[in-house]
Amino acid sequence: MKNLIKTIIFLLMIAVSIQAQTTLFKNVKIFDGKTDGLIEGKDVLVEKNLISKIGSNLSAPEGSAIIDGKGMTLMPGIIEGHGHVGLPIAPGEIGTTEDWQYTGILTTIVAKNYLDHGWTTVRDVGGMVSGIKKAIDEGHVAGPRIYPSGMYISQTSGHGDFRRYADDHPNTIKDIPFFRKYYGHIADGVPEVLRAVREELRKGAVHIKLMAGGGISSAYDPIHTTQYTIEEMKAAVTAAEDWGTYVMVHAYTDKAVSRAVDAGVKVIEHGQLITEETVKKMAEKEVWLSTQVFYATNEPTPEQIEAAGGEVAYQKWKSVSDGTAISIELCKKYGVKISFGTDLWGPAMEIGIANEFIARKPFFSNVEILKQATSINGELLKLTGPLNPYPDGPIGVIKNGAYADILIVNGNPIENIELLTNPDKNLKLIMKDGKIYKNKLE
Repeated sequence: MKNLIKTIIFLLMIAVSIQAQTTLFKNVKIFDGKTDGLIEGKDVLVEKNLISKIGSNLSAPEGSAIIDGKGMTLMPGIIEGHGHVGLPIAPGEIGTTEDWQYTGILTTIVAKNYLDHGWTTVRDVGGMVSGIKKAIDEGHVAGPRIYPSGMYISQTSGHGDFRRYADDHPNTIKDIPFFRKYYGHIADGVPEVLRAVREELRKGAVHIKLMAGGGISSAYDPIHTTQYTIEEMKAAVTAAEDWGTYVMVHAYTDKAVSRAVDAGVKVIEHGQLITEETVKKMAEKEVWLSTQVFYATNEPTPEQIEAAGGEVAYQKWKSVSDGTAISIELCKKYGVKISFGTDLWGPAMEIGIANEFIARKPFFSNVEILKQATSINGELLKLTGPLNPYPDGPIGVIKNGAYADILIVNGNPIENIELLTNPDKNLKLIMKDGKIYKNKLE
């Protein structure tokens, strides 16, 4: 008898667990990530972690959670197209002035900040995120889905070479610095580049980040420099393609971008200094522009300028800022796909990732920005091919079979995109992977 009772209780627990994973959203207006307006008169049924049905007057299995959206807007979770979850502090502080455990703990705060803003997926483009990704996927900490690139790959003197001036080259010393072990490769020549790419793929990277030109925050590579030969970049592209995925590159200048496109790179991160001829080539080869507007067009504070390297860094930033509008207009003219991302890391995260929505308004309509942050970024994620860590459905859309990453917004973000810059007030519900993270509708 005792065994029978235990069996019945066990079966009841399973039934309750299954029912608890079914949610019906009613009385909502839907922005599906692709349509220009809101869809009215439809309900959304979520079963487990996927959207199973969209229709009028839907019914749900007994025991399902039924949520009244009170006429608010239901939309996909936001996707960060260029994030650095694993860089909660400045690169020069990691493993030197700050302990690695402290850095790791801060990544959980960054991850929670993303989810609190309704950003349910991050395309991570450089940093140590394998641990935080696993902890999030297993439910130990709150955070977004993460598409990791693993350690970025840079040439000596490239944007990823964050050594101090007199530091020895890490490939010539026995005790490799912490940052070089876990955050960035310095790889020169085809064999070293191949090894670095293959190592990151082995460790779980789903796309590869290469530094192809000068940077703003790095002290010893002027913005005009072109980094990596075309042979080295082609080697990286071939190694990535052999695993079914792609290479993205950090590059601002026209020469760096043009060389990367010729090498077979699929995504240009930044690209503010490109010319019309290069944009034409990007369009022909279906290369994406992953641009970030807020950091590139908003004057940095004196403290940020000093932290980045003083007047030299400021002049780098100024040249990038001046080119932002031109690069966007050229890519719009020739139909190059433009993603939505912030490139905010460390102290800059305190500025607020959601300011990217407002920064884009001079260049795009509200609905264009919303599509970039949802369905268009969802297309970008698909470039990972068979390495896609979340292969069960599309991300960034409200449709049958899509992942149940859902927001309910108090208002219409197509009319007022600023609603998304105040998530505490305006995001009434956040669901990620079919699980409700926040619900202020009750």
